[in-house]
Amino acid sequence: MTSTTFKIGGDLSVRRLGFGAMHLPAEPAPARENAVAIARRAVELGVTLIDTAYMYGWGANEEILAEALHPYPDDLLVTTKVGIDNPGGEWAQNARPAALRTQVDSALRRLRVDRIGLVQLHRIDPAVPLADQLGALGEIQAAGKIGHIGLSEITVDELARAREIIDVASVQNRYNLLDREHEPVLKACEDAGIAFLPWRPVAWGKSGEQSEIATMASELDATPTQLVLAWLLDHSPVMLPIPGTANLAHLEENVAAAGLELSQDHRARLDGLAEKA
Repeated sequence: MTSTTFKIGGDLSVRRLGFGAMHLPAEPAPARENAVAIARRAVELGVTLIDTAYMYGWGANEEILAEALHPYPDDLLVTTKVGIDNPGGEWAQNARPAALRTQVDSALRRLRVDRIGLVQLHRIDPAVPLADQLGALGEIQAAGKIGHIGLSEITVDELARAREIIDVASVQNRYNLLDREHEPVLKACEDAGIAFLPWRPVAWGKSGEQSEIATMASELDATPTQLVLAWLLDHSPVMLPIPGTANLAHLEENVAAAGLELSQDHRARLDGLAEKA
């Protein structure tokens, strides 16, 4: 049976199906009220991993989660990402040590905590030496402000070089049933016991693929979304999908996917679709 939990960094135990908060809007007021309700409902449904980032509303997303969930349940991990800035209203990479320190301090304030269990570098900044940006995160970690460090949008080579500088607890790359460009990165994470958080985890593909997925979902009395999320959980023990939504029904649909068991036949048919893609 597929394990339902994973220990990020060896000590942060979370349920493997998490929630991506990117789609929770801060404005206008009715949308914010809905966002707060969605975050609270996710926790009520048993979600213990919520992913956000400074880039999501330039801090507004973190503030929504604090409004909704602070004081946080003991078993809840809210992870954020730093390293992207918005000078002049346009986003740009900025992983200079001073910027990372400022962004982490600001995230601590917005999330209303003294320590963030997992902070991920949103992108490796090509304008800053890798040792400088990761070294800065390591210093912030040593100061007790963050527990573990993760990386996003990286290659196998970048992961290997990063691990020579810091302990990498997680990787967040684009990945789903029909988009497996980063399969080598996933394999490297499996070998090292590193959590892999796929963003854009739900994809149904083109019409022919959609039809096949819909047929299999119907056979299991599930939705296509639940089927592709279940495949992710089944595909790798280090996989921690973080589907996001601002719709209550979709949230409940997504969370229920953790209880969907795939037969050998369905697993083989889905693997076949993945291999074709």
